[in-house]
Parts: sequence; structure tokens; C-alpha cells
Amino acid sequence: MRPASQPDLATRHRDVMPPWSPLYHRDDPLEIASGQGCWVRDGHDRSYLDFYSGIAANILGYDVPEVRAAVERQLRTGIVHTSTFYLIRSQVELAERVARVSGIADPVVFFTCSGTEAVETALLLATEYRRSHQVVALRHGYHGRSFGALAVTGDNRWKGMGLSPVNVAHIPAGRPEGSTSADLDGPAYVRLCAEELEHLVDTELPQPVAALLAEPVQGVAGAVPLESGQLAAYAEILRERGILLIVDEVQTGWGRTGRYWGYQWENVRPDLLVFAKGVGNGLALGGVVGRREVMSCLTMPSISTFGGNPLATTAAVATLDAIEDRDLPAHAHRVGDLLRERLDRQLCDLSSVLRVQGQGLLLGLAFVRPGTHAPSPERAVAVQEECRSNGLLVGTGGRAGNRLRIMPPLTVTAEEALHGADVIAAAARRTDTHWR
Repeated sequence: MRPASQPDLATRHRDVMPPWSPLYHRDDPLEIASGQGCWVRDGHDRSYLDFYSGIAANILGYDVPEVRAAVERQLRTGIVHTSTFYLIRSQVELAERVARVSGIADPVVFFTCSGTEAVETALLLATEYRRSHQVVALRHGYHGRSFGALAVTGDNRWKGMGLSPVNVAHIPAGRPEGSTSADLDGPAYVRLCAEELEHLVDTELPQPVAALLAEPVQGVAGAVPLESGQLAAYAEILRERGILLIVDEVQTGWGRTGRYWGYQWENVRPDLLVFAKGVGNGLALGGVVGRREVMSCLTMPSISTFGGNPLATTAAVATLDAIEDRDLPAHAHRVGDLLRERLDRQLCDLSSVLRVQGQGLLLGLAFVRPGTHAPSPERAVAVQEECRSNGLLVGTGGRAGNRLRIMPPLTVTAEEALHGADVIAAAARRTDTHWR
């Protein structure tokens, strides 16, 4: 037992961490102490099925033998970090792999430490290449916590004062609950969105426009996908005008949506692709892959001290091996469909549950006040707490905080996925009864 005078971990956290860095389960924050597969244990040795997976970063789960062996092998060399002014074998090997699977013509790769830093790099490249600070992004999107990444973020909950190093205009994304365009069918909605983008870039914005930044499925918004054909329609408008398309695959990449990249559900080819999270299965790593012409546009030297370090890139090579050897994108597609179908079937009669959205193993569940489209963040938090009480970890999100975020490791079995769906459905029913 700890000494009586020793404060608990939550108290110590609050004493030294800023109040704007929140914890889930505010009244009883969770310490994850160990994990294996898709399961974790907390500091009290309680077991949970993890449907949040480190905000989608632990893409293979925990204690993965191939990744652990690769990391241990690198540690035995004594080299965790060297300057990127030296050659790093695992960095070159990983860059070759990322380039090969990117789907981009003549690709070049630059590594960073996070998705936020990768977004900043993509913005730097696009604005330098086009000699313009004018950027377009999607409403409700989230792209990181730094100055430029917050500027292009389309969710005001994360923006603070909204000060910006770039000029940003926002256009429609997918259709979350309460959308004023709910009466339009898919093709009509896509036409409306395309017309708005055309009008914006042709008549309202200063020229030239540098780029459009888009998530194929908006993760922090609660797994809201773009409408079918929407990204392709945007891409065609951009191509005709020489405007760059930057696809943010930080949460959608590496097979989570059922394709290797989320953009591959559409007939598009990005100019720049931003990645992070799952690539290192939890080790800090991100990057940008893009067309050589764009990636080569900087006139000054630029490095990321820790981006692409030997330890993280060694783990990433092992992670990509496992993703390809196990064909995890196809697995995510199959199991994601099972999970979504089970949720739809078990929750279809609850008036407080609007719908399940997303693709593959990136899903969101919207909670509303019964009989309305008015968001109910209280219900989402209550369901999250009830799931934890019954051994399942899920996240929350959405522009009103009313969405459950569901993103288990891609290695989740069908049985685990269906068990998790049953826990979520039971939690939704219990909390629904509480509010009646």
C-alpha cells in the first residue's frame, strides 16, 4: 500500500498538469497499467476491452510480439536516437514502405513526431509551393493542437481565440445529426457542396488558394464520413485550378476504415497525405508523403529532431509488416460491418440514439434528446461511464460532445467486437431508462 501521506495519482495529476488537458471519467480517472491484445488492465487490476485504443494509435493492440521484438532488437544496439543528419536505416526502409502504399505518384516522405507536426509540415509545404497563405478546410474537422493546425480546425470547441497564421475558409463536410441538408439525397448534397467550393475559390477568396485540407472520416467529430462522392467532387474542382489536396489520414490511415487509406473509398489522388497515430502502434511518429515536386519546394533546410528516430521507425516497420501480413484493412472492413450491424439492430428502437456513422473500425454513435435531433452530451458521457463499469472503454466526441467514439485495435476479433456492441447497447438502454 502507498503511504497514507501520498496523494492519489489523480490529485498529483491536477497539481502539475494544466486544466485544459482533460481526463476521461472525471470523478474517477483511469490509469491503464498493462495490456495484451485488445485488453488492458487498470491500476487496480481491473480488466477492460479497449474500444478506444489510445485514440486509434494502438492499431495492433498491446504487447504485440512482432513489434516488441523489433523494439527490443533496436534497444540492444544502444541507439534510440541519432541526428537525422546521419543515415538511419529503419527510417529509409519505412519511407520506402510508406511511399509504396501511398498511392501518390513519385512520392517523397518526411517524418515527424506527431499528427499535429505533420499537419504543420503539410501547411508549410502547400503555402510555400503555391506562394499563398489561403487555405480551405472542412467544417467540424480537427487537425491538432498547434497554431497552424488549430487555425484550420473547423470545430470551435478546440480553437480558443481563433488567431491564425494562415487565412482559412471552411466548407461543408459530411452530415452529422441536425444537418439542415437532411432532406437532400446524397448526389444532391454533393452538388450543393461542390457549388459552394467553386463559388468560394473563384469569387470570394484571394488568389491563389494554396490547398484544401480534409479528413475522409472526421474522427474527433465522432466518425462522421464525407458523403459518397464528396471528396472526389472537391478533388476535381481543385485539380482544374491547380489547388493542392491535402488528405489528413491521422485517424483514418493504415486500414482503419477498411481500406489502407480513407481517401481510397473515392477515386482521388492527394497531393499530400498526412499520417501518424497507428503507424508506430503507440510510439510517437507521424509524417507527410507527397508528390516530389511539392515536397521539394522548400528553399531553406528543415528537420524534425526526433521525427523518424531509429526506435519509432523500427517499430513502424514491424507494425506495417503485421498490417500487411494479416490483411488487417480487409479484417477491419468485415469486423466493422459486424459491429455496426449489431449496434444498428440493438439500438434501432431507442429514440435517444440517432444513428451509427463511420467506416470500418472508426465508428460514432450519436445521442440526442428523445424524439429530437437536439444533441445530448449528458447521455454520451453516461453511456461511456456505464460501459467502463461493465469492462469496456470507449471515447466521446462530436461537435456537441454527444457522440460515442468507437475505434478498437484492428486485431479485434469478431467475438470481441460483438461483445463490445452488446455492452454499448446494454449501457444505452440502462441510461435511457434513467432519463425517462
